[in-house]
Amino acid sequence: MRVFIAGGSGSIGRRLARALHADGHEVLILTRNADGLRRDPAMRVYEVVGGDPIKPGSWQDRVDGCDAIVNLAGHGIFTNRWNARVKNLIRDSRVHSAENLAAAAIRAHTPPKIFVQGSAVGYYGPRGDEIIDESGSSGVDFLAVVCRELEDAVAPLAEHGIRTARVRTGIVLEAGEGALKIMAPIFKMGPGAPIGSAGKSLASGRQYMSWIHMDDIVGIFRLALYDARVVGPLNGVAPNPVTNAEFARIFTSVLHNWATPWRFYVPFGPPDALLRLALGEVADTVTSGQRVIPVRALSLGFEFQYAYLDDALQAIFAPGAARRARSQAPAAAGHP
Repeated sequence: MRVFIAGGSGSIGRRLARALHADGHEVLILTRNADGLRRDPAMRVYEVVGGDPIKPGSWQDRVDGCDAIVNLAGHGIFTNRWNARVKNLIRDSRVHSAENLAAAAIRAHTPPKIFVQGSAVGYYGPRGDEIIDESGSSGVDFLAVVCRELEDAVAPLAEHGIRTARVRTGIVLEAGEGALKIMAPIFKMGPGAPIGSAGKSLASGRQYMSWIHMDDIVGIFRLALYDARVVGPLNGVAPNPVTNAEFARIFTSVLHNWATPWRFYVPFGPPDALLRLALGEVADTVTSGQRVIPVRALSLGFEFQYAYLDDALQAIFAPGAARRARSQAPAAAGHP
């Protein structure tokens, strides 16, 4: 296949491009920094297309003749403290990118057969303990509305015979990237503790975190590309979500066992008001959550490499120790 990736220079995009190249496919990567990307030795095996997906342009002509499009474009949720300008950038970078890529696909002389749109579990909004699969309705908070708008932007593709999948990604776990880039230094410096879900009192971490290892989210995107049965939403999460408190306890245990023996865990954390003071409105995405499960992926036979959080974190922070532990014990800590 010839696969056009918008957002291919991001963490998921790079890993997906590498996997597709290894599978024998030709990869085109759309970027606003084409010259910089071409100078990166790791990116020389791909065709780099210069352009901004937020704006219509000549880059759209390069979609013609591609077999598939993957859209991962979007300004980082945690890149800046939220204000009206940043929220508009978060929204427009996603929705306009989806609109422009969809328009390019529809008008192409030889249109792609597949369009995979990256979305997020934020689509569902805060839902407490409710177990949510792909049939769940959209929330009404800012991120839920953004996800709904970007998914709606690619809906017209179905009318043109283009198979469309929407991957709703959870918290992606990879060393030095995303959530772990922020959390790992904090957990190494001080006691592990939950955050969120307790209002003005100390946090107990009761909200759920829907997470996934990087290797598995790349696998989910490959499933969406390769399996003709994948149409519509596909939850990109591991099958065993955990509460924030469980995440903090397991993460602390992993670091305690393999990196910093003096570390410990406390069962309470800073109140939500303090987090909001420090982080602004974006703190609401940390202190609330969703309990999302990947029903579609499991029903299609997808096999997760990391179904349990402790396995995922040990593979990231102590891969050798994790392999030894799995070979010596029938079940690791944190498994049912």
